[in-house]
Amino acid sequence: MGKCVLAPMVRTGELPTRLLSLKYGADAVWVGPEIVDKGIIGCTRVINTSYNTIDFIKGIKQPGKADERLVFRTHPALEKEKLIFQIGTADPKLAVEGAHIVVKDVAGIDVNAGCPKHFSIHSGMGAALLKNPDNLIAILTALVEEVGKPNNVPISVKIRILDTHEETLNLVRRLCATGIARLTVHCRTTPMRPREPAIRDQLADIVKVCHEARVQCYANGDVESRAHAEKLIEEFGVDGCMIARAAETNPSCFRAEGILPWREVAEEFLKTALHCGHYVSNTKFCLSHLIPGKNPLYARVVQSKSLEALCSVLDVPYTPVVEVVKDEMPTRNVSKAATKAQKVSETVKAASGSGTRVRTGKKKLSERGVTPTAIPTADILPEQQLTAAATL
Repeated sequence: MGKCVLAPMVRTGELPTRLLSLKYGADAVWVGPEIVDKGIIGCTRVINTSYNTIDFIKGIKQPGKADERLVFRTHPALEKEKLIFQIGTADPKLAVEGAHIVVKDVAGIDVNAGCPKHFSIHSGMGAALLKNPDNLIAILTALVEEVGKPNNVPISVKIRILDTHEETLNLVRRLCATGIARLTVHCRTTPMRPREPAIRDQLADIVKVCHEARVQCYANGDVESRAHAEKLIEEFGVDGCMIARAAETNPSCFRAEGILPWREVAEEFLKTALHCGHYVSNTKFCLSHLIPGKNPLYARVVQSKSLEALCSVLDVPYTPVVEVVKDEMPTRNVSKAATKAQKVSETVKAASGSGTRVRTGKKKLSERGVTPTAIPTADILPEQQLTAAATL
């Protein structure tokens, strides 16, 4: 049977959602949102022994301050073999440089060629690559030859359907010829919004082209559950399906046994967020999607100012692994290395990953329980399972 995986999603697809989706049966998880090449380039790879995570941190130079930004965090013991890193890029050289930094800690590298949002397309990334197929092919070819083959890691791409059936098939043929291992097609055109039904009448032909080139084909768009994914796999012959909005609402949609009550899932999400050191603003955002808007708990969650307050609302024991640092919104800390001559915009949010601020003062990393390592080829310390209190 084909795979059922978590799609890359802006703000929602960070570490707690990925870990919870895997716990509920997802076969793989995509890093979300995409992390732009310039956002990951220049990061320091840090082994965080407090959370058993690998952190990619970028320093922020501000007068009188010693701040760092957490761009990307992964839990190798729980997700490494099923984690696909989606990169936002419009440049083959930057794509390769960025991918080299994380390739040892993920199971695959995926290029975002389907995001229709302004923060992505205005820089030539995302769905803008569909209008510049030569550049997209150059990016994929470079990644396959310089990152994928040397590291034995699959390279993949996520696209949308084009205006005509023939245009889509021609593009798919060219992409498959680059040596990619997987192509995911979002069954909507670039102008289409999520409220518009997915278009699947081209899917069978896309699958045929992919399989002729020995490339896997995944489908995305209006997939509601594992049971629904299995029906689509059988009907269209795809190798897997991505779930996005349904997982945002309730990640237990990956369960073969069916969806769990929202309250149980919300509590598990909050426990997971605590155990992996997630920041409060994004925890609140994700919980606001899990809790029905008309439920009294929704307003209390939205009004909460700390993880401790969120735990009180949901009757979850407040057991932080380390002292929780008051976070700032991701847009507060912008690295000049992330982009050149660029105004503060949504692009910076995408480029900076989760954007969690790590306030260090004058303390060294070693004093905070983390060990910096060289990138991108530093060895990973022996992976440790979480303690019984933190086991998911």
